[in-house]
Amino acid sequence: MAISNPELERRVRARLDWLEAHGLKRSLQEPSGIDLCSNDYLGMAARPRVRNRFANAVRRMGVGSTGSRLLRGHRASFRAVENRFAHFKGTPDALFLGSGWAANLGVLTAFLGEGDMVFSDELNHASLIDGMRLSKARRVVFPHRDATALARLLDAEHCPGQRFVVTESLFSMDGDIAPLDRYAELRERHRFALIVDEAHAVGVYGANGSGLIEEAGCGESVFLSVNPAGKALGASGAFVCGPDWAIDFLIQAARPFVFSTAPPPAVAEAIDEALDLLEESREPRERIRRYGALLRERLGMRPGDSPIVPVVIGDNEAATGAAELLRESGFDVRAIRPPTVPAGTARLRISLNAKLEPAELDRFTDRLKAILRERGPCRESS
Repeated sequence: MAISNPELERRVRARLDWLEAHGLKRSLQEPSGIDLCSNDYLGMAARPRVRNRFANAVRRMGVGSTGSRLLRGHRASFRAVENRFAHFKGTPDALFLGSGWAANLGVLTAFLGEGDMVFSDELNHASLIDGMRLSKARRVVFPHRDATALARLLDAEHCPGQRFVVTESLFSMDGDIAPLDRYAELRERHRFALIVDEAHAVGVYGANGSGLIEEAGCGESVFLSVNPAGKALGASGAFVCGPDWAIDFLIQAARPFVFSTAPPPAVAEAIDEALDLLEESREPRERIRRYGALLRERLGMRPGDSPIVPVVIGDNEAATGAAELLRESGFDVRAIRPPTVPAGTARLRISLNAKLEPAELDRFTDRLKAILRERGPCRESS
């Protein structure tokens, strides 16, 4: 029987009622219809070779790792895929953690110390924000993707310790790209450590598919990158990539690594198979970038080729209503509302993937445009 706590229950129910009244209460919905909302950009999660590799590894090694990697949870498959991923990213070493959230918290709380200063893009992911909050560094927020404003802040802010700049490369809610080349130039003068979250760029950008650091040609200017495997690679977990001394320190000091049970060992082998498929063909990632450019053109948006296409509606209930109409038409699209995005910018976050057929994209675009005409004008995020 649950313990009764009327005062706490009233407080919680009042908060739930407030969320409901403001169109902000969330609910769990299973996948239904054509996928236009997941982060499985290359369709890796269901590829037969990846599934079979995972299943065979489970049969051989079991379901769970049984402990943290510093206890009994370490396996040769983890170290093998870390070495491979480090080579993939062009870095000396890599460390695999259970999630992108764990990786960001581990990196930021391990390296950012008292007396340090961290400059953060205003639209950085919640995991980056929480990692900076938990660190002892002073946080300075700079306007989204504004290298000029960042330069001014770097000039103006005195820091007795180490300075860090933290950014996503491809932003998860807006689908736009950080000016990594500009940040690399600033680093030459200001000597900060640049940390880049490549969550939505790995597998999509770069000649080898390793991300926007590769595409921008600025790998030598990046201190650490965080590279989740639960999006374009179709699995789970995340790699932190960087110098060997930094990775060695994370093994000692990253609390989400030290104190968490290791991921299932089979995940490492699934990622290894996904990397094989990524190396074998560029066509899936080229296809989703074509789709991104085409959808933007048909919606009258600014040019771009990101698989993330945000259609900002503004009102929370209008956004959820539009998403429901699309699901009724067979398209799985979800509404994104505050606090995930700023107030007044509720949106449909359209996420394209390589499984889509051109005819499906055409039908979706026609239906979306009809819904938007019925519901009034929308806008792009700024």
